[in-house]
Amino acid sequence: MRKTFHVAIVGATGAVGLEIIRVLERRRFPISKLTLLASSRSVGRFLQFENQTLKVQELNEKAFEDVDFALFSANGEISLRYAKMAVQSGAIVIDNSSAFRADPEVPLVIPEINGTDVREHRGIIANPNCTTAITLMGLYPLHRAFGVRRVFASSYQAVSGSGAQAIQELEQQVRCLGKGEEVTRRVYPHQIAFNVIPHVDAFLESGYTKEEMKMQNEGRRIMHLPQFRASVTCVRVPVYRAHSIAVSAEFEKLVSLDIARSALLKAPGIRLLEDAALYPVPLDVEGKDICEVGRLRLDCALDNGLAFWVCGDQLLKGAALNAVQIAELLI
Repeated sequence: MRKTFHVAIVGATGAVGLEIIRVLERRRFPISKLTLLASSRSVGRFLQFENQTLKVQELNEKAFEDVDFALFSANGEISLRYAKMAVQSGAIVIDNSSAFRADPEVPLVIPEINGTDVREHRGIIANPNCTTAITLMGLYPLHRAFGVRRVFASSYQAVSGSGAQAIQELEQQVRCLGKGEEVTRRVYPHQIAFNVIPHVDAFLESGYTKEEMKMQNEGRRIMHLPQFRASVTCVRVPVYRAHSIAVSAEFEKLVSLDIARSALLKAPGIRLLEDAALYPVPLDVEGKDICEVGRLRLDCALDNGLAFWVCGDQLLKGAALNAVQIAELLI
């Protein structure tokens, strides 16, 4: 008889939490009991899972009794406060926040790349940043073929990465502009409708943002490549869902388009669009588990360089799907 597990979702009513529920159901994760946890303002809501209607419970110190897996999709403060409580109660925590990504004792995992790292966990496993995850899905097969040294990249990040209020802000601004009315701003420092904003996360003294440095810092850990370098500009765009990244990568070995295509075609979780006139767009990858790569070409400005464009659903491979895949590795 197949073993089943008690799973808890922290932040169950948020965008990622709701996606985790759908992914668990769609992938038929072996669940004996599903506990939905959220802040006091969401307690009492009802959510559907398979043929059950489940009531959202309040997150507290006693919420993890008899839980096998606790999937956290709240902010870093919540993870720092409750993750170790969950571990002390016997649960394995898979955390979507940035709270533990830099902790050398916490594996930072993309299953298709460094899935074996889950063996080293001490109760907590971290999910990478969504833009990093989608980028590395396209980059890692090329790294295995040629040995990546550094990348230059620009991200085109959907507003859903900022939460439900950002989606509402884009919708409201589009409606207002259609009526000739003045727009209001609450989430972003500039109008996001019909605009792009080269500002994701807080600025550092270097001039980069925290989001931009995640690709280098997290990429080093995930690929076990301490000398990896990444210069990134992260841009918020008026797209509801799915992130896109333009990447120029420089490699140690002489690159070949034939070998690069072969590496991507064999890579799990990736679909390569080989025709130059066919390329991924956010609308086409929305709701898909795979990431799509296109515009693959020799980079004309780098020695041993390749340029490519990669798109992925940041709520799936960038968050919910990746977390469930980690749990699947553990069972």
